Amino acid sequence: MQLFHTSPAHIARFDALRDRIAPGLSLHHTVREDWLDSARNEGLTDRLSAEVTAAIQAAKGPSICTCTTIGDIAEAAGATRIDRPMMLAAAALGGEICLVYCLASTKIASTSLLQSCLDASARSGRIEPLFLPDLWPLFEAGDEDGFARAIAAEVANHLTAHPDTVSVVLAQASMEGAAKYLDRAGLPILTAPEIAFRTTLTQATDVEPK
Repeated sequence: MQLFHTSPAHIARFDALRDRIAPGLSLHHTVREDWLDSARNEGLTDRLSAEVTAAIQAAKGPSICTCTTIGDIAEAAGATRIDRPMMLAAAALGGEICLVYCLASTKIASTSLLQSCLDASARSGRIEPLFLPDLWPLFEAGDEDGFARAIAAEVANHLTAHPDTVSVVLAQASMEGAAKYLDRAGLPILTAPEIAFRTTLTQATDVEPK
């Protein structure tokens, strides 16, 4: 399985998932931090689209793009978009969905995907965005636990102010660690990495997930 990342932090995250769910599966990691930098600074340009598409189409076997911002491009090129399985799960629950993200470049990608999943679902739902741009520097500095705790605190405050929330969607893979600090929230806290990994793993016919 090939994984395309825009941060090296995701290598350990997915290696740990592999070790727990599909020991022995070979993972090949490609890290392209410049793709996210380009998307944030210039948008989803034709040049960026061509680079991402060429890399994904050259990969052998199933692949996952772990960057939400370039998810549309990656999915069109044939990769699993990391957040689609999660968004489908949120849409199936319906109701008021707290959509949490830390990058402005993620907003359109995440909101449009979740809305399209809601539109295709039999359940009615409403997106309540929670944008936390001030927390991203913690992740960039390598303080993943501090990042996770800070996100959890902000989400907890949001849930107090929005008691009708049905589920929380942590839009970016980097936010996954916040889920464990929200285990007393009493509602689903949805994260992308594991559900996307399991979904893509079904394409690897020689490995059965645990």
